[in-house]
Amino acid sequence: MKIKNVTVAGAGVLGSQIAFQTAFKGFNVSSYDINDKALEEAKKRFKVLMERYQEDEYGTKQQVEDAYNRITQTTDLAKAVENADLVIEAVPELIDIKEDFYKKLSKVAKKETIFASNSSTMVPSQLVGFTDRPEKFLHMHFANEIWRLNIAEIMMSEKTDPKVFDEVIEFAKAIAMVPIPLHKEQPGYVLNTLLVPHLKAAVQMAADGVAEPQVVDKTWMISTGAPMGPFAFMDIIGPNTPYNLYKAWGEGGDELSAKVARWIKAEYLDKGKMGTANGKGVYTYPNPAYKEADFLK
Repeated sequence: MKIKNVTVAGAGVLGSQIAFQTAFKGFNVSSYDINDKALEEAKKRFKVLMERYQEDEYGTKQQVEDAYNRITQTTDLAKAVENADLVIEAVPELIDIKEDFYKKLSKVAKKETIFASNSSTMVPSQLVGFTDRPEKFLHMHFANEIWRLNIAEIMMSEKTDPKVFDEVIEFAKAIAMVPIPLHKEQPGYVLNTLLVPHLKAAVQMAADGVAEPQVVDKTWMISTGAPMGPFAFMDIIGPNTPYNLYKAWGEGGDELSAKVARWIKAEYLDKGKMGTANGKGVYTYPNPAYKEADFLK
């Protein structure tokens, strides 16, 4: 495998996880964001991840310290990608921001560098035109808490070189992800194609006053044997992505999606609840009620 040096652009919740997991598996990682404040926040997230990996018995103290030391941080894009074999983009889910980023990136990255977007709401054909290398562009989508929920959905476009597709699949394996190859564009990939209707149905019942979120989760857990329900899962993935998806569909005329977006905004975002990212969601962390022995009684 040719990939040795990886740049993760965007140091938010998931960008930080991608950077840390990649470094944990021995790659040299450059973490890029637009200002020092974002990088300082990322540094705090790395510290939390060091603790989480040890708590989950995923890594030893020495291993997580080594991972931390393999990450460099910078606000200089040219410096961030000067040695990059792969750039994983995890910038905000706004088309204008992504367009600006890829146009700047194309000017400073070496011609061999592969570009991979972690976008959860867009498909490659929406972004590839902003790059100078359509054959080296694809999507690589991760789930939150990637060391535990370790899939990497890899979506090619009609223009992606199959060799690049295969190389990114091998990279996913190298960072302990289970690669999920998508040979055609699919909005929502595999995970969100299945998950989004599931969450939408759950939130609709809460928004309509049919049942409390905990009751919805309990019903799902007892009936299917699942370890958690839809609201617990939304705490894990965080409210931003579901909110943006449903809001966009609502603006497109889907009234139910608009209602679901309003509930997520009112119950999560307006109350400063970001799920497991800050310990506040439908449940309180690190000891959520759905894990208690009497939850299902």
